[in-house]
Amino acid sequence: MHCRSCGKELSEQAVACTSCGVPPRAGKNFCQNCGAGTNAAAVFCVSCGAGLAEEQTKSKLAAGLLGIFVGGFGVHRFYLGYVGMGIAQLAVTIATCGIGAIWGFIEGILILTDVINKDAKGRPLKE
Repeated sequence: MHCRSCGKELSEQAVACTSCGVPPRAGKNFCQNCGAGTNAAAVFCVSCGAGLAEEQTKSKLAAGLLGIFVGGFGVHRFYLGYVGMGIAQLAVTIATCGIGAIWGFIEGILILTDVINKDAKGRPLKE
């Protein structure tokens, strides 16, 4: 991954660029995939073809309500990008004949009360 602001190569887990100090996906001057200079209005990189559109943040309200109403099926976890955890919740609910659904219900409440506040990529949930 490269910083979109200055083009410096960074690790995938980087929260801020070690060169310019901004979040790695905050700028629009460089491709996050190859580091080539880009036009700020560009939709894809002309050097490598990677998409340059900003990733969408997930809704806290949607995730919380999914957890409360269909959390036993892991739907809120799939929505937030935690596929493995979603499969685990689905398996527990099936194995316990529905009793395991309380797990998703509790997580829905935790999402709405901001105890769980990030998606699988570490991005904060929007209000």
